[in-house]
Parts: sequence; C-alpha cells; structure tokens
Amino acid sequence: MSKTSIRFFDDREVRAVWDDENSKWWFSVLDIVGVLRNESDYEKNRNYWKYLKAKLKKEGSQLGSVTTQFKFIAPDGKKRLANVLDNDGIIELAKSFPAAKASRFIEWFTYSDDTVDGKSKSKAYSLFDSSLFNTIEVGTVKGLQQIHGYLFGGLYDFAGKIRTLNIAKGGFQFAMVQHLPKSLQAIEQMPESSFEKIIDKYVEMNVAHPFMEGNGRSMRIWLDLILKKNLKLCVDWSKVGKKEYLNAMIESATDSASLKTLLEPALTNKIFDREVFMKGVDYSYYYEQNSDVIASETKMQKI
Repeated sequence: MSKTSIRFFDDREVRAVWDDENSKWWFSVLDIVGVLRNESDYEKNRNYWKYLKAKLKKEGSQLGSVTTQFKFIAPDGKKRLANVLDNDGIIELAKSFPAAKASRFIEWFTYSDDTVDGKSKSKAYSLFDSSLFNTIEVGTVKGLQQIHGYLFGGLYDFAGKIRTLNIAKGGFQFAMVQHLPKSLQAIEQMPESSFEKIIDKYVEMNVAHPFMEGNGRSMRIWLDLILKKNLKLCVDWSKVGKKEYLNAMIESATDSASLKTLLEPALTNKIFDREVFMKGVDYSYYYEQNSDVIASETKMQKI
C-alpha cells in the first residue's frame, strides 16, 4: 500500500488504498455497505456484510468469495485487515442494494476526476514526494505562491499569481487589491512563536485571500508547514469536521477563538507521516465540496 485516500458520499467516508503492484484502487467494503445502508455502526455493517457475502456466495456471485484484504484503521484506532473490492466489484456490490440508492451511488462512484479539483487533488497527493516539498519558503507569501502554483499549475492561468481583481464571498469583502501588497507584507512579518500566533497569521492570510481561487486548499498546506517548522506539529484534518471548520473560518474574521478551539485538539506530532498528509489532502478538498451552503466557501464572485 502506497497511498490511502478518502472519498465522501453524502458526507460519509469511503476509504480506498492504492495497489502499486496492480495499479488500481481498492475500496473498503464496509464503508460502501455503510453508505448504501445509511448505517454508521461498524459492527452492524460488518455483520450485514457477513450475511450478504454468504448470500451472494450461495447465489454463485464472485462477490461472495472476496479474499483481497488491506489494512485500514478500525474504530479502535488499530490497523486491521478488511475486505476490499476494486472498481468493478464495488459497482456489482452496489447493485445488490435498492435501485434508487444504488443508482445514485454508482453515478457518484463512476464520476470522472478529470476536473480542476480532481487534477489539483492528484497534484496535492504528489506534493509529499516532490522535490519542492522541502524547499517551500515556510510562512512567506512566496511560499504560499509556490504551493498554489504547484497545485493549480496548468489548470488556472493565474496559478501562483497574486490576484489583481477585488473578490468577495457570501457578502464578505476580502482585502482590496490596492491594499493587498501592503497587507501581505504585514502578514508575512507576523510572529510564529506559538499556536495562537500561527493561527492568527493563518486567519489574516485568509482575510487577504491572495488568489482568485484555490486559497483554502493552498493555505491549509501552508499552515501545516508553519506548524511543522515552529512547533513540530501539524493538523490531523480528519479530526476536523467540515461544518465546524467552515463556520469557525467565518467567525475568525472577527474572532479566531472558535478556530483555535477547534484545531488545537486535532494537532499531531506525526509531521512526517504519509497517511496523515494524504488524509489532510482528502479532507481539505472535501471542505470545498458542495460548500455553497456555507457562506465562507461559496463560489468566488468577481466584483
């Protein structure tokens, strides 16, 4: 296993692992069962899968003889072997459930990642092993531009470039273009000596919003690099709920207390852990999905 990924269907996790030897993704059967049954109880999903697997095997379905296994983190925090299926197997499994639920799931599951977000997310995964990762200027505007340029290079013509237009989201006006250079210079000089000060710097950069699009995805990596350099910590984003995070970001424009309270318990010292980084990418991009419901993450508007 070289990479763990998390996808989200109806705000529920669907975990996957990449198989280098066979060059394909394997998906957690229990996660799919949970999604299709709308059931979050791990034991209930496990028992249902045992029942369904026996039923399918009796009917002569190959899905009833699943033997491929990979290790996933179980609810008790330990890595345990779990049944997995490849792309074709998951589609067949979904067909064993009621048509309405299955058809919507299959439509989501087979949706192409050949989008700006999909391509950018792949770039974000590769950043961990890139030569750039350890040469990014930590805590500087240039460093943030390096990250943005890497994530969105070839996807946006403004990748890595400071915006030249005024923008707003959900009625909130970000830093005016005429004040942006001075604002960014001041933010760059902000101290990084404590968790509280680092979050204050992160909040100010969010208020500045230096790019036309892709600010959040770039800034979360930027924040983790600052924490890593100064505190030997980073955020385990899988412990940060989407709604809670987006609401805290909205509030942070006037008061960053909620954001600090939310992020501090999610800090981890696993700063070199590949899985923590990959999950961070998954959650970072998940925060951007269907977020028009929450003002801070609505689609960018030029004004």
